[in-house]
Order: sequence, then structure tokens, then C-alpha cells
Amino acid sequence: MTYSEMQDILMKELRLYHYPVAVKFFYDPEKVAFFKERVDEYHSPLKAMTFCQWELAARMKGQVVYSEVDGLGCGNAQYCFGWKDLDAGEIKGHAKYVKNLEQAERFVMSKTRMPSGLLGIAVAPLAKAEVFDGPDTVHFYCDNMQAYHLAVDYMAATDTHPLQTNITMNSSACGGNVWSFVSQKFNMLPACSGSYNAGKTERGEINVMIPGDHINAVVARLIERIDTLGSSAITRPGDGFPGADICKNCPLIVFKKAK
Repeated sequence: MTYSEMQDILMKELRLYHYPVAVKFFYDPEKVAFFKERVDEYHSPLKAMTFCQWELAARMKGQVVYSEVDGLGCGNAQYCFGWKDLDAGEIKGHAKYVKNLEQAERFVMSKTRMPSGLLGIAVAPLAKAEVFDGPDTVHFYCDNMQAYHLAVDYMAATDTHPLQTNITMNSSACGGNVWSFVSQKFNMLPACSGSYNAGKTERGEINVMIPGDHINAVVARLIERIDTLGSSAITRPGDGFPGADICKNCPLIVFKKAK
């Protein structure tokens, strides 16, 4: 499947509200140059902002965004991406979450970080991921049942059970993608306090990250399940809506054809 076909299937069958975000981490300057030559149009932050704000352009407007460290105004994301070392400001920034600064330092140091040498990051709707030869991770902003369907299909497609995800204090969007990329595992976590407001997740979206090398298998499993069950819905097989919240086998909520 092409990335455009994958996006069409996911948007239609899971009723996604946002485009899945393809995330690419660049370490090779030749690949950066190839990406810039290949993409028809890309955007960069006018002023430094957060990583979850970069993703807004991809998931809401369908834009391709590329930036290096100068376009990232979030110290927490800079730390996760390996673009800055641990400092007093980063520790103090976690003080409101923890018992004391010693605990804050330990918690920050326990976060997964990108290997050193990261040059830049691109985010794009999944359909445009071919401009950088495929994503390193695919980030979904979705609701509870959409996240569940993605998790179920991932487990079946990769023969993984149970799933163990990684939730940190702060850094849900940035750190969540980093952990998924480094570990090459599915990740699912709530919005952090920063991404909730800066990243505009006031609808209560859940973050789901899938390694780029696994996304084709997940979509293939979704298609296989549709062929078997008659629809994408696990809650009500045959129902066209994956999050239908009608009680299973309820004798009262039944519809019949009328004249």
C-alpha cells in the first residue's frame, strides 16, 4: 500500500478526526537535502514553538513541516531529542509534578532520549510520508475507542501481547515519539500538561505512536479484519462505526426498516 492509501483507509474506517502524523528524524545531511529537493512545499516555524505545535500543521492542515533546533522553543522537547543536556532549568520545570528536586532530576534522567547527532525533524500527514522515504513513527491523535482499535490491530499484526506503554511526566508528544522510535514499540499515553494546551488536545485526545516500519502491517490487519467481520468495528462487528457505544446485545436499542 502507498502511504496515501493507508491514510485513506485509517481515516475512513476508524473515523479519525485528525490526519495521522508521520514523523521523520534526520541524522544524514544528504537525506535532509534529498527531502528538501523532493518535497513540493514545506513549512518551518516562523518563531520557535513546541513540537506538538509543529504537529498541528500536519494533523489539522495537512502541511509538511521541517525544523531544526532553532525552531523548537520547548526545553523539554529539546532534551528528549538530544538537542540539549540536563540542566537546572529542566529539573526545575518538573518541580510542580514531584515531591522534591532530587526526584525531579531522577525522573527527567529516566526519560528516553534520541541518539546524539539529530539534525532536524519533519512532520507530515501520513499521506505525504513518501517525501522522506517513510516515517520513523506515526502519531495518532485519537479518542479512546480509536486508540483501542489501533492497539488491537497492532497486537495481532505483530504478535505482541500484552502491550506495555511508556508514560512520563511531561513530554507526551515529543517523548512519546522518541520512546516509540528508540524501542521500536507501540506507545499509547494521555496528553501531558504542555501538549494539552499548547498542542490543542482539549477534545481529550489520546496519543498513539506506532513505529514506521510497523504501520503497513497494522493497516493490513485492519483490512483483514474488515473482510472477516464485515466492518472495522470490534465493539459491534458489522457496524460501520468503530466507536458505537450501544450496549452489546441490548434488546431495546434495535432499529428496523420502516416504510
